[in-house]
Amino acid sequence: MISWLGRHGSGAESPRSRKRTASLPVERVSIEAIRPEPRAVIAQAAYLQLGAFEALSRAAGAAPDLHAKAALSAAAGLVLAKHRALFAELERRGVSPADAMAEYRPGIDAFYELVAGADWYEALASIYLTSGLLDDFFSRLAAGIEDGGAKVSAVIAGDSGTDAIVALLAAGMEADPKLASRLAVWGRRLVGDTLLVARSALPPTERTAEHRIEPVLTELMAEHTRRMDRLGLTA
Repeated sequence: MISWLGRHGSGAESPRSRKRTASLPVERVSIEAIRPEPRAVIAQAAYLQLGAFEALSRAAGAAPDLHAKAALSAAAGLVLAKHRALFAELERRGVSPADAMAEYRPGIDAFYELVAGADWYEALASIYLTSGLLDDFFSRLAAGIEDGGAKVSAVIAGDSGTDAIVALLAAGMEADPKLASRLAVWGRRLVGDTLLVARSALPPTERTAEHRIEPVLTELMAEHTRRMDRLGLTA
């Protein structure tokens, strides 16, 4: 299991502490049962969509042919539409979208820089895998918003043009079989940093209760594995 606390973990437990923890009742919570602060969730989701749009736009600009350029431009348009819908939802709630997103800009910008990839194919894999995992997480988290949560969740879970990205990656791996092994390693490296972004969006009371949110992690990792499987890669 990958720790929500990061890739370095939180330190080893002594046998005595493990025994004591095991004897206690373990309360777990599904992500849909969490009641998040709407402004925070929508603002983070909106800025993440904007970051994905920018990544897709860069990938479209660097595309090797017009077919790829058109496919990625269309995907970027879908993601931008999701951003605009979340932007409008913040306005509907009387929140300044720019002010709300500004709080999360440094961390999310740093995340996108970290997962940018060394070349065009790694960049595409990053967009597909990180956006997929984060859309899964935020759509589930948004479902717990009491006012309009289902609507916000549906926006985040909407089409992001992933079929086109998968097709381009599959074509690249067919042309260069060595690419598959490199992307498999890259896909596994992306998981820890992406989960840290998700963890940071949880309410503070849930963020440190790792035993309670284990089902959340399990759901996200299952979806990530399915996305890797779709590319023929091992998660």
